[in-house]
Amino acid sequence: MALPASPKPLLLIIGALILASILSLACRSDSVLIATDGSYHPFNFIDESTGEIDGLEREMGDELCRRANLECEWTINEWEDMIPDLRAEEFDAIIAGMSITPERDQLIDFTDPYYPPSPSVYLARTGAGDSAAQGIVGAMEETIHSDYFQATGREYVGFDDPDGRLEALFSGEIDAILVDRGYAIEKFTELEGRIAIVGPEVPLDEGLGIGVREDSPLRERFNEAIASMKEDGTLNDLLRKWVGEESDTF
Repeated sequence: MALPASPKPLLLIIGALILASILSLACRSDSVLIATDGSYHPFNFIDESTGEIDGLEREMGDELCRRANLECEWTINEWEDMIPDLRAEEFDAIIAGMSITPERDQLIDFTDPYYPPSPSVYLARTGAGDSAAQGIVGAMEETIHSDYFQATGREYVGFDDPDGRLEALFSGEIDAILVDRGYAIEKFTELEGRIAIVGPEVPLDEGLGIGVREDSPLRERFNEAIASMKEDGTLNDLLRKWVGEESDTF
């Protein structure tokens, strides 16, 4: 009579399959949906030739996802709905030129900054002088700039479109606009000789960060990737590439 087969080969096969499954799960990228608004050049915008999201935040975000072993997709979302939609789990992260502020930090979590804290500045037509900063000033709605004017009680002209804000400036409808310094640096190149920084600088934020839901594990994974890009100089290279050689860096 034949002896019963040893169970060891079968156990080895089962063990190998379990190990392969574990390794597969460990190597598999988590799927993450990132929202941006696509209208804040050079940080994020739509490339008209391809219809794709482009800019500093797209290139940086893709690299962060690669380093964090995340499978990321991008979507366009209305700026004013960013935080409510993130909290409602419409997407997983915000990379949209969003300044880190105490008020926003009460609603969502932020990563460490990927763009350094820098003062906001007033932009006016060349030759207008510092007095333009005390005139009729425009600001984007639902931003730290509109929040600043509302908190100080100063009247301002609100805009929903960055291009409309510039058109109003050059038409003389407003005297100046309050903007992030990074935006101002990029506009100097695009509109050489037509605009100037006037008046005082206005410190308003703690840098730009990635917004995630409270207690999301994505915060730590993105933080590790941001730290890696800061350490090897990749992040500073991207800041200079997209914003300009005079960009604030880490």
